[in-house]
Amino acid sequence: MNANKSISQKADELEFQQMQELGDLMIYKSQIHKLAEGEWSEKTNFNLGPLKPSLMGEDPRLPKMPEHPTLIDFFEFRFAPSKQHLLQSAALAQKNGLSEKMVLGCLLHDISVIAFFRADHGYWGAQMLEPYVDEEVSWAIKMHQCLRFFPDESVGYEYPEAYAKRFGADYQVEPYVVADYERARKHKWYMSARMICLNDLYSFDPDALVTIAQFEDIIGRHFKQPKEGLGNDNTPASHIWRTIRRPANAL
Repeated sequence: MNANKSISQKADELEFQQMQELGDLMIYKSQIHKLAEGEWSEKTNFNLGPLKPSLMGEDPRLPKMPEHPTLIDFFEFRFAPSKQHLLQSAALAQKNGLSEKMVLGCLLHDISVIAFFRADHGYWGAQMLEPYVDEEVSWAIKMHQCLRFFPDESVGYEYPEAYAKRFGADYQVEPYVVADYERARKHKWYMSARMICLNDLYSFDPDALVTIAQFEDIIGRHFKQPKEGLGNDNTPASHIWRTIRRPANAL
């Protein structure tokens, strides 16, 4: 492949190759994906072009999911290799003696980043999980997003060095983050969200392999697994799990 080609060009070529492997089926990028890639201007043509057969249902490029998938199935078949961040954070929380409920919170705190969407990941993660976990857990996952930007000397939590490097020393959070932080400080579950921040690993050890099996009992006791399978049940979050299962559906 030509070394002078841009990352975007290389990605487009790979996508085209994958399309060819699917035969006559076409995979379309979502508009939000195009926006995230900077593929937008006032002159951008968002016409999808000639109508072609589109992929709907199971994606043959991805590992096959069980008909009634569990949370563990999603960890195994849909969460990226970066799921080690979640697993190692939960292992750290377990080592530090947190309650099983909060170990589960650490296991799932960045579930949106790993499996769905990075922006406002605490809010998306909480929405994904609200039907299936204790309210304290989903609240803590939502609020860890804002708390991590604010130190708390009482528990030894400092502003992460990684943030100063990634966002700049003068970075100021958005007003809604400040407002949620102020609300969270006064909440009865403040320390639950803070414990997620304290056990959040900003880098994980590539030589330490933690498996989801280590938390199977905790999941069984504290995650309300629907008998129909995640995505097949009828909750306000089911559509998110369906999207993770079949992310290339045309509609």
